[in-house]
Amino acid sequence: MELPFAESFRIKMVEPLHRSTRDKREQWIKDAHYNLFNLRSEQVFIDLLTDSGTGAMSNRQWAAMMMGDESYAGASSYYNLKAIIKLILGFDYFLPTHQGRAAENVLFSVLIKEGDIIPGNSHFDTTKGHIEFRKAIAVDCTIDEAADTQKELPFKGNMCLNKLGKTLAEHHKKIPFVLVTLTNNTAGGQPVSLECIRGIRALADEYKKPVIFDSARFAENAYFIKIREHGYQHKTIKEIVKEMFSYADGMTMSSKKDAIVNIGGFIAMRHKDWFDRASVFNILFEGFVTYGGMSGRDMNALAVGLDEGTEFDYLETRIKQVAYLGEQLDKYGVPYQRPAGGHAIFVDAKKILSKVPREEFLAQTLGIELYLEAGIRGVEVGAILADRNPVTQENRYPELEFLRLAIPRRSYTNNHIDVVAAALKNVYDRRNSITNGYKIVKEAPIMRHFTVELAPASG
Repeated sequence: MELPFAESFRIKMVEPLHRSTRDKREQWIKDAHYNLFNLRSEQVFIDLLTDSGTGAMSNRQWAAMMMGDESYAGASSYYNLKAIIKLILGFDYFLPTHQGRAAENVLFSVLIKEGDIIPGNSHFDTTKGHIEFRKAIAVDCTIDEAADTQKELPFKGNMCLNKLGKTLAEHHKKIPFVLVTLTNNTAGGQPVSLECIRGIRALADEYKKPVIFDSARFAENAYFIKIREHGYQHKTIKEIVKEMFSYADGMTMSSKKDAIVNIGGFIAMRHKDWFDRASVFNILFEGFVTYGGMSGRDMNALAVGLDEGTEFDYLETRIKQVAYLGEQLDKYGVPYQRPAGGHAIFVDAKKILSKVPREEFLAQTLGIELYLEAGIRGVEVGAILADRNPVTQENRYPELEFLRLAIPRRSYTNNHIDVVAAALKNVYDRRNSITNGYKIVKEAPIMRHFTVELAPASG
């Protein structure tokens, strides 16, 4: 008989989880002002808030940490990381930062000015925040099919080349670069094909615009290219990654995702003038150019993580666990963005909580209901995350309202995934009784979803 699929690792250390009662969870979420970010970790049983920095590092990574060089300038750990970035990604210049949003802050300080327009495929929260903080405009050019959550497409994260071409034709004087997010997080962790990347590069070249990759989950994107795109089945992940980045002038990286570390990020680029200008901001915001807000041990762990994270066996284990959650939800009829994404299942809150008005933040409502049901924490990717229109100050209501369940790498077993699916089924079964959502009582002027305070809309 054919052997069942098994994880490509074994468990060497465990961490206790905390069970709780519904009565306790009701009080905890009330005390947290109905913001899942405000919950303490011990108040959560299964934490799917994010896959960023929450994965389990390998024995090789822990061993590399012990060899970290903590010299302020010129540490060997910096040169270890520089070498692996050149080897795997192909960039000559890089700057370490403490995480991905710091990389955006440094690079965008060089490249973006007020009034600029940045076309891309669904800019994620920190990316759009850094763009709008500089009084520039993020233009979403994602394919229209991404809005149909039940449509099966192999590369649902693609940028629409017609939209991009139209944006470049109309606004090229205001466009400093084209941004490609790999994978497309906001659209459901969906991949971008190499065919699309080549098309983006060709359009950018036509208007002499650089291309930058938001690369937090680039390795997962390469995995999907290998298994879904014609002509790449016999390529290694590292070969595919090298080709992907050959079309980019620069990249930002939140290493807490596909490099499987708890902290860290970097900027990599081909142009020395970008490096020289960005170095000034890196020293100002992060630290000297050879550490940039990271310890030597963390740079060593990151270097190993880039190597391990671009191996097929690891990626297959990781992505098949996400697909497994999708398969369980299929059995229960729970709708989500199909096909299953690379790092998370994005549950379609619009289809589940159809009786909750959009003004009452239905994806957040679904997240609260799941927490109350079983102590499972996800995150809203919907109207709260979309923020207000910076000009009109009206709430933006995106076409997609998701509860994202991001699965940490090498951290939970499929038994935990079964609990998540069963809890979602229970919420789904009583969906018609959920008619009220939440209202905002306090919010920040930008990126409000991290600190927003809510109250029941009927209260």
